[in-house]
Amino acid sequence: MNPLAHFDPDDPYPESDGEPMAENTEQYEWLVKIKENLEILFAQDPNVFIAGDLFWYPVPERRITGPVAPDVMVVVGRPKGRRGSYKQWEEGGIAPQVVFEVLSPANSVKEMADKLAFYDAYGVEEYYVYDPSPNTLEVWLRQEGRLRRMSHLKGWVSPRLGIRFALSGETLEIFDPQGQPFLTSVELAARLRDEAARAAQATAKAEHEAAQAQSARDSVEQERARAEQERARAEQESARAEQERARAEQERARAEQEHARAEQLAARLRALGLEP
Repeated sequence: MNPLAHFDPDDPYPESDGEPMAENTEQYEWLVKIKENLEILFAQDPNVFIAGDLFWYPVPERRITGPVAPDVMVVVGRPKGRRGSYKQWEEGGIAPQVVFEVLSPANSVKEMADKLAFYDAYGVEEYYVYDPSPNTLEVWLRQEGRLRRMSHLKGWVSPRLGIRFALSGETLEIFDPQGQPFLTSVELAARLRDEAARAAQATAKAEHEAAQAQSARDSVEQERARAEQERARAEQESARAEQERARAEQERARAEQEHARAEQLAARLRALGLEP
């Protein structure tokens, strides 16, 4: 497919060739899956630009070479942001380091050979070609100044991105550096819902445990208050008992005084010859 076939000659750098982004739903799903998971992976790095189906113009002179629109491209060292196309001479001369192509039945052998030659000529470091139908993966790595096809792909890890590729019996699996699989938007939404549900459950459990702990603290405080009240009552009872003992002692002392006075009176009466 000629990327210049639908170009307006008066527009030096068109942003579209009028062709669909993907030839079928499977190709589109893979394109979005790779791009969006890479966006998530590098969300905190402002200097990693990721795009899907964006025209890449390597040089200003279009007569030398037309643009190519990789299915997904990653440019490390360029800021995130909107672009109608990637004009390399306006981007510090930095070429996309990593490029992904997802094949569809419409991709011809010549088209893919032309793309490989383009990526080889203009500095791509890693080139991945995935064909969902036969479930095959090609990896091209720049070595000694040229893109060379890798033959040993088991457990392959991207030198630039740190992501791992694994071909199972039916499909390609891609894992981020932490071992988390790349997910479709539906799978990602389901995982986010599950994580939100688990977080809500954890929050509810924490709140329940906090309420139980507060209830236990309240019970301890109530017991402490009751103990304090009992101690105060005991002290009051002790004070009353002491007061009663003091009064009893006073009564005994008065009784003894009365008895002594009575003895003295009886003695005086006997001295007078009177029997008391």
